[in-house]
Amino acid sequence: MLIKGGNANLTVTEVLKDIYAVKKPFAVLYKRKNVTRPFEDQTSLEFFSKKSDCSLFLFGSHNKKRPNNLIIGRMFDYHVLDMIELGIEKFVSLKDVKNSKCPEGTKPMLIFAGDVFDVNEEYRRLKSLLIDFFRGPTVPNIRLAGLEYVLHFTAVDGKIYMRSYKVLLKKSGCKIPRIELEEMGPSLDLVMRRTHLASDDLYKLSLKQPKGLKPKKKKNISHDVFGTTYGRIHMQKQDLSKLQTRKMKGLKKRPAEKSAEDGGATPKKSKSA
Repeated sequence: MLIKGGNANLTVTEVLKDIYAVKKPFAVLYKRKNVTRPFEDQTSLEFFSKKSDCSLFLFGSHNKKRPNNLIIGRMFDYHVLDMIELGIEKFVSLKDVKNSKCPEGTKPMLIFAGDVFDVNEEYRRLKSLLIDFFRGPTVPNIRLAGLEYVLHFTAVDGKIYMRSYKVLLKKSGCKIPRIELEEMGPSLDLVMRRTHLASDDLYKLSLKQPKGLKPKKKKNISHDVFGTTYGRIHMQKQDLSKLQTRKMKGLKKRPAEKSAEDGGATPKKSKSA
């Protein structure tokens, strides 16, 4: 959900609109101004989270102390889990870039550049927040033509640079196409301000999945590349000597063979008078 603060200026409003255009149809944009301060009072955010059933939010505001301000965060059990405040230093909107755009609902590929995303705890949480915010729905299969949208985040010298590119597949003379990136907007130069991070115990608790959602592993079942299901059956060892075969005269045992198996010749019965 994208929420506009009570004193949001034109830049913040345009940023929220462009992020909403990138996230459609998996986002909700509240156009009315909401006078609230998330770092001081979180009840308004929790109310909107329950109302729209959203666990991720982006709040935009503007004031003299913190101009062009964005707050990105997520909820756990309809309570604020993480919040990170970002300042907008430079913004290029979708309208300013006159290139072709990706279709609505395209799932983006996310790229993160910079060692600070793996070293610093605040930047590590920011990376996790951005992945949750922009990754879109989970899909079982991916086709090559669907990989046409890239979001690139670079962290260097205390700033975060967000760039959007459209992937162009060109002819290369072989089976694998040649790839070119064309900037399509929006692009943002951000700087980190305040943070509100959950404790390690609460963060681990939020990552737990209910047992009902975990897929159950089925034993002795496999699938091939064509989707055919194969099952393995375990049976006891068979005694092939007792196997019933077709009755033929050629397969019948001779009397000498039968007596040898019985341990010797048996005395013949005397005929009664």
